Amino acid sequence: MAGSLLPVDDALSILLNGALPITDRESCDLVEADGRVLAEDLISRITQPPFSASAMDGYAVRSDDATTGATLLVIGTVAAGETPEISVAPGTAIRIFTGAPLPSGADSVVIQENTEVMGDRIRIMKSVTKNANIRAAGQDFRQGQVLLADGSRLEARNLSLAAAGGYGSLPVYHRPKVAVLATGDELVRPGETPGTGQISASAGIALVSLARANGAEARDLGIAADEPSAIEAAVEDARAWGANVLITIGGASVGDRDLVGPTLQAMGMSLDFWKIAMRPGKPLMVGNLDAMKVLGLPGNPVSAYVCALVFAEPLIRRLARLAPRDRLMRAVAAEAIGPNGPRRHYMRARFSDRGQGLVSPSASQDSSLIATLADADCLIVRPPGDGPLKPGDPLEVMLLGKAAS
Repeated sequence: MAGSLLPVDDALSILLNGALPITDRESCDLVEADGRVLAEDLISRITQPPFSASAMDGYAVRSDDATTGATLLVIGTVAAGETPEISVAPGTAIRIFTGAPLPSGADSVVIQENTEVMGDRIRIMKSVTKNANIRAAGQDFRQGQVLLADGSRLEARNLSLAAAGGYGSLPVYHRPKVAVLATGDELVRPGETPGTGQISASAGIALVSLARANGAEARDLGIAADEPSAIEAAVEDARAWGANVLITIGGASVGDRDLVGPTLQAMGMSLDFWKIAMRPGKPLMVGNLDAMKVLGLPGNPVSAYVCALVFAEPLIRRLARLAPRDRLMRAVAAEAIGPNGPRRHYMRARFSDRGQGLVSPSASQDSSLIATLADADCLIVRPPGDGPLKPGDPLEVMLLGKAAS
């Protein structure tokens, strides 16, 4: 511990304590269900395929007849979507196309490349065995079979499976609602021209994106001025929306203009902690306002994003019923790195050789430098009091962006 600062792991445990997965459910059309979490075991309503079908273009035959050199009379044709009206008798064959139901009497399909057409007959150029080139009924799955388990996150492949199993909509859990509020008189909305002494509010966009990527429904509450009434109004908007989590950016420290904490406490927030042994991100506030978790992040964009990765992402994923994302991996210092101070330090860095796990820290670790965060593909995680590192020394990194997927 650094003075009265709370260690990161202890802070995360406090944040997650009592954060229960959402139990409310709704029905969602398949086309809208990507990324949602299934709310019950999905039981197949049908057998797939529902009938034995040809896997190739060719001829439906009796395998006993389809020996090399044999000739068979072609008595009909069946295509996908049609119902065979005749049966394959001894010495006969039926022209068949991929996906078409197998006619009765047939037990195999000889592919067209292994036949020679002679008018209304075919010569078998290569014999086939029983069940050759056939997709058996139920080969994929059967009616009553569990296709997906409760809690599965839905994506392209298992949505296709659900459609094949007879579903047009699915029961899913509600997504956690995450409201994001930036604070500060110095901020203007992205796209607006900053005036003297103003900057564009950039952190909120990142946090809304992060929340959505982790299964949440996110709402940008915009910017609240450094006035209790403005902060109160924005918080009431979050409450009215039914937010499960309120993330504030800025105003959580102890300056004269840091009004978020006092305003929220005046509104009834119970404060769990507000200082942690972490760099960047010492002034981090966690509390509860009625049923809404409150996470107050520092105002610097890099500090806000790193704190969101460490704290907001695990919280959102727990509420959303998603497994924790493991961003940590072992790596190797590509260069000498100085000793660390009393707080856990998340240093922006890049892999110089991903195959060898070689990583170098960014030249500057200033928490206001957004470009260095955008350029980084990982964060070097330095324990409190960690000594100097030499090239080749092992270390731990937290993966960012595509490197973490």
